[in-house]
Amino acid sequence: MTDATASQTAGPFWHMIDFPEWADLLRADGPNAGAAGERIILTGRITDGDGAVVPDAMVEIWQADADGRYDSGFHGFGRCATDGDGVYRFVTLKPGAVPGPGNGTQAPHIVIAIFARGLMAGVMTRAYFSGDARLGDDPVLALVPQARRATLLARQQKSGLWRLDIRLQGEGETVFLAA
Repeated sequence: MTDATASQTAGPFWHMIDFPEWADLLRADGPNAGAAGERIILTGRITDGDGAVVPDAMVEIWQADADGRYDSGFHGFGRCATDGDGVYRFVTLKPGAVPGPGNGTQAPHIVIAIFARGLMAGVMTRAYFSGDARLGDDPVLALVPQARRATLLARQQKSGLWRLDIRLQGEGETVFLAA
């Protein structure tokens, strides 16, 4: 039998998270150095269906810039590994509201993808910002049953620090979105 190749093996491929600087979208030597907007940290813990931490997940984020634009030159992609306590952490800008279907607007959010052992395919969710006045008008959030929306709301811990814990399955499971 031949060795398995990437197309034959479920990931994640851990060599792709050997760049811890990718978790700091605002680093001085990075593509967003000097970008305008509110600097934030987005962090949280990832747990499995039993509530155990997931210490070896790969977490990716995608987001718009502070004005809600994807075409501004802001590099809105980041990647990090969870630590031994299942914690991920990104330094970035708080995104602005982005265009939605028709003439609508989506509330500011960060798209989060998670790849981990035991997942045959990655899962995707969003981090909305608790207390934002535009949450009630967001067309994607409107599709989520009211009782489950809290799983998508990052909560402000202190100025500039937002937390969204993610549960992969079981009671309190985070709402995941189709890609």
